[in-house]
Parts: sequence; C-alpha cells; structure tokens
Amino acid sequence: MSVTIEEIRHSAAHLVASAVCSLFDDVKIDIGPATDDGFYYDFDLDHRLSAEDFPAIEKAVRKLIGAKLPFVREELTREEAQELFKDQPYKLERLADIPEGEPISIYRTGDYVDLCRGPHVPHSGCVGAVKLVSVAGSYYRGDEHNKMLQRLYGIAASSQKELDAIVQRIEEAKRRDHRKLGKELELFTITESVGPGLAHWLPKGARIRVAIEDYWRREHFRHGYEMLFTPHIGRSNLWETSGHLGFYKDSMFPAMDVTEGDGDRVSHETYYVKPMNCPFHIQAYLFKKYSYRDLPLRWAELGTVYRYEKDGVRHGLFRVRGFTQDDAHIFCAPETIEDEIRFTVRFCLKILRRFGFTDISAYLSTKPEKAVGDPAKWNQATASLRQALEAEGLAYEVDEGGGAFYGPKIDMKIKDALGREWQLGTIQFDFNLPERFHLTYTGEDGKEHQPYMVHRALLGSLERFFGILIEHYAGAFPTWLAPVQAKVLNITDAQLPAAKAILAKLQAAELRCEGDWSGDKIGAKIRRATLSKIPYMLVIGGREAEAGVVAVRSREAGDLGTMTPEAFIALVREETAEKP
Repeated sequence: MSVTIEEIRHSAAHLVASAVCSLFDDVKIDIGPATDDGFYYDFDLDHRLSAEDFPAIEKAVRKLIGAKLPFVREELTREEAQELFKDQPYKLERLADIPEGEPISIYRTGDYVDLCRGPHVPHSGCVGAVKLVSVAGSYYRGDEHNKMLQRLYGIAASSQKELDAIVQRIEEAKRRDHRKLGKELELFTITESVGPGLAHWLPKGARIRVAIEDYWRREHFRHGYEMLFTPHIGRSNLWETSGHLGFYKDSMFPAMDVTEGDGDRVSHETYYVKPMNCPFHIQAYLFKKYSYRDLPLRWAELGTVYRYEKDGVRHGLFRVRGFTQDDAHIFCAPETIEDEIRFTVRFCLKILRRFGFTDISAYLSTKPEKAVGDPAKWNQATASLRQALEAEGLAYEVDEGGGAFYGPKIDMKIKDALGREWQLGTIQFDFNLPERFHLTYTGEDGKEHQPYMVHRALLGSLERFFGILIEHYAGAFPTWLAPVQAKVLNITDAQLPAAKAILAKLQAAELRCEGDWSGDKIGAKIRRATLSKIPYMLVIGGREAEAGVVAVRSREAGDLGTMTPEAFIALVREETAEKP
C-alpha cells in the first residue's frame, strides 16, 4: 500500500481534530492542511489548549490509529453539506468558497466528518505515529480583524522509528533557532519599542553583515556590475505606473500625504515607502539614452525596502517589515540574453558556494495562462533560462505555468545542514515594466528597441539570509564570517601589556579580534570564548609573553601549539581565502 507523506500528514490532521472534538465541548473546526514539515489544525473552543493537553490528545489519536478506521469520501449537494455543517460556522464559510458546479466532498473517519477535497490514506492505521509539537494563535483566514483561533501543530510519520528521527531533527532545529542564537550570541534584536518586524543588527551581527556586504560588492564589481543607491520613498505616480498600487498595495505601508510649496504654488503629494527597488532602477535607466553598444547594463543595490507583513506571518529575521535586498537589474539586448543568463547562473552558484552551500537546485517557472508580452519573447526567455541551467549542469524541476504574469523565472534553492530547502537566488524576466515605463535603446539598425529586463537576487534579503546562515552553522560561523575571529586571553595581569600589544598587531592586520582582560581564571575565559563560538583563542602566559608568541587553541582542531602573531595572521588569511 503506497501513500505519500502529504497524505499521512493531512490524514493525521483529521485524526487530531477528531480527538480534540471528542475530548472538549463545543469545538468549532476550521482547516487542517499538511505543511512542509508536518501539519496543523485550527480550532475555536473555550478551553485554552496547552502542552499539558498533548498527552491526552495523542493517546486518543493512537486509539484511532489502532482502530484502522477507513477514510471514506462522499460527495454531497450544497444543501446537504449546509445541513451537515450547520453548527460549524467556519466550515459553512469555507463551503461558500466552493464555486457552483464544483464537487463538494467530505471525508468520514469513524464518527468524525470534515469538509475536504482530500486525498487521504486508505485507513487511519497508515498514519503510523503522531506527535503534537506546539500550539499558537492564528487569525481566521490570516486576517487580523477576524477572531483568533488556536492552531495546533503536529508531525506524523508512517512508523514510530521514522517519527523519532523527525523529532530528533526538530530538536536540533530548536537548538539552531536563529532567534535563540541571535540573542545568546548578541547578533540582532527586534524590539516592540521600535516596532514588530524591524530588526536591529547588534555590533557582532553588524560585523558579519559588513563581511557579507564587502564580499558581495567586491564580487559584483569583478563581474561587471555598477552600484546604485536609491531613495526609500517615492511619489504615488511612480507606483501607479509600475503597477504596485494595483496589485501590491495591501503589502505596502500606508500613504504619506505631503504638502509641498507655499502660497499659490501649494500642491498635495502622496508618497509611499518602497516595497521594491525596481522602479527606482528604471528611473536610473531613463536618465539618458543608451545604444546597443552600451548594453548589457548590470546595476546592483543593497536596497532596503518595507512591506507591511501582518501578525501571524512575521518570524524572526525570516519575515520582517524592513529588509535589505541584494537586488540587481540587468538591461540587455535580446541577442545577448542567453549568454547573460548563463553568466548570471554561474555568478549565483559562485556566491552561494562561498557561503558553504553546496547542495543547490533550481526551479524553472514557465508562462502562466494570463501573461503579458510577446509570445516569441516568452519562448526565447524560457529557452535561455533552461539552456543556462543545463549548461551549468544544475539539477532543476519545471513548474509549468508557475511564472509571473510578466515573465518566466529561475528560483535557486539550497539545502542547509539539516536538509531543509530554502529559496535564495532568483532570476526573473520582466516584459511588463519596460513597456509600462517605455524603456528603449538604439539598435544597430538605428531604430528604437525595447530592452530585456531581468530582476536578479542572489541571497534574497540580508536579514533572511543571515537567519539561514545562523541556523546552518548553528552560530559557529566559518572564520571568514565570524564576528570575532580570535580572542586574546591573558592568564594574569602580568601578561596584560604583551597581550594588548599582540591584539593591536592582529587588528592592524585587519583580523577581527578582541581581548578578555577580566580578572577571571583562564578556564573561565576559555569557557566564555567557547560558548561564543569564536574560531580561535590565543592564550598568553608568562612564557608566551617573554617569547612574543601565543598558544593557539582552535574551535575545530583543539590545541595547535604556539606560534608568532605573524604566523597566526598567515594561518587565518590562508583559511579565509576563497578557494577556486
């Protein structure tokens, strides 16, 4: 009997809902889908669910699993379904969402019945094992104006052994949680005083960000990019022309109404903080006329944007309201597009591998039913994306019809140390904005032509990428990224002058180093540095001070013996150099 993990998870959600309904009074149920790593179910009930309820719910679920109850699908008329769910208001609203003429299906499992299109496992015994992991509040339909429901999260597997392995991965993920490590390692903070979803990079986190940005800028200049810096706000007519006010307004911060001028020259203008950088890069393109000889133009910006992410979707650094995109836009002639995409794919792979990601795959999203632009351009753009992926030997899947209405795209995905997949890079064609803003260049024939425009990101946003890095390395960053690469530790105050002199020499060589001059014993200093996940500890006792050397202790390799400051500088430079 072959069942998918999605079917197991979805069926487990029904079993949990059945158990909750049997244990508590007057339960109103909403939805219970499978997720990428488990499932959840949303409930409305007077009892406040907590971890103390989990054993009783899990016991009831195990009983349902042991009974091997069949999942029975039935189709009902709308009237029959309305009668069946007359005491379930959320189900009645979901029922109303089903278009006329579409089948209305339910699934019965023992005494439990749910409005659901499926699919499910044949019987409850196929679920194997279920564990509840957390409960949280969730607004009905994700709308903060609606009632807050209780969302019960769980995991499921076909056997207890498999479930135990999943639980172990979850525990490791908790240990690596970037919110927890961000606080412990003093990397970033998000305060209610400033506002939810607005991150502060603390000094150690800022050190890492500078290392990321320095590398990012250096490599962009080496690859023929120029940098832009653009405003954080723009007039409403800019966003009207770009189309953002038409299809993206709900994710933008409210308008700012500004009175400009005085006397007879008073005007009232509306401004918006930018949710994206692309309209500003287009304004830079419109600054002057270009010919085919000037193309391609590769313009990049670490541009901070602002999006009104609502309660329930914000999550540490992964979903914030203000974030910096590693954004770039490429303007090129149609005849050079294939080479340009191959160049971009290679560049993306180089950058991702430098940060330690080697398991990289891609998704190619093609033309949807509703699309703008010349079909010939779509065909050429899609072919160039496909050929670039194949030329670089990169594994990819095709998402037929999954492109945006304005162009096909490649999404680059990496797997982290726990095997979790994250989307980072994007290479996105756009046939819409060049037309809306009337972009042109002078072709070889002396006539005006519309350039191809490609949106391109390598890391996504710096905030989200930083969160991924924290969890990938569990806070133990490689030496080239570590906020503090080495900690200088004196054993007694007698070595303090020598220790400070060595620290100054390391800092002059541009190593990121600190000293611990506290009066604590050396064991306590070493423990502090170890908990801070610092790559190297340099211990200076009486003999080391007299000889002008340091005793080097590596986070990865342990005791490396003594060496001169110059030898240690050479060791770090060799370790942090990018390998070909």
